[in-house]
Amino acid sequence: MNGSSEAARIQREYERRAATIPPDFYDLDRPANFFAHSRLACRVISLLDRHGISPLNGRRIADIGCGTGNWLLEFIQWGAKPEDLFGIDLNSPRIEQARRRIPLATLTAGDASELPLGDASVDLVCQFTAFSSVLDSGMKQAMAVEMLRVVGRDGAILWYDLRFNNPSNPAVRAIGLDELRQLFPDCVFDVERVTLVPPVARAVAPRSWGLASMLERIPFLRSHYLVLIRKQA
Repeated sequence: MNGSSEAARIQREYERRAATIPPDFYDLDRPANFFAHSRLACRVISLLDRHGISPLNGRRIADIGCGTGNWLLEFIQWGAKPEDLFGIDLNSPRIEQARRRIPLATLTAGDASELPLGDASVDLVCQFTAFSSVLDSGMKQAMAVEMLRVVGRDGAILWYDLRFNNPSNPAVRAIGLDELRQLFPDCVFDVERVTLVPPVARAVAPRSWGLASMLERIPFLRSHYLVLIRKQA
């Protein structure tokens, strides 16, 4: 499968989800979604701080698969300037919504196998569950190559994605650490297991954030990897 056919498949999957999933299913005003986002945001801040990447003021940031801009808005709250932000997503309606929310950012509809950015032009490149939606290994490799190309020598790649498959959704595929190291060879990895598995979070978080937080401490109940990737010196 080439990149254009894989991009078309992903577009069709977007359309299927739009037709079958309630439009507010992933909105942050749902307790389980806000719980997951808040807990992840804490881990991201800690990870960036541990590697000397925060504060974000003056950092150039690119978000691969930015959707409607939730994480770009988060970065603004952490000190990033809107004009230093770049986002790309295959879903044009999501990009239009992101443009309304962050008019000063550079936001592009397209796939991330060819980024309209210069070599070593950004300090932080992020992806939040974009790669698990790509089933074609060639397109995933091309996206990884582009992320490595555009990040500066002292910059980093922030990765958040599934660590095991969702049996109810064959349109996404988890990415293990071995595959991750193949995608980003000759790099250094700081890996965490995060995020309470969504079905448990949806059942528990609306009733008790405390219980949800306790369950999230159990390693096998964490569904995602959070990784900071850096080029070797």
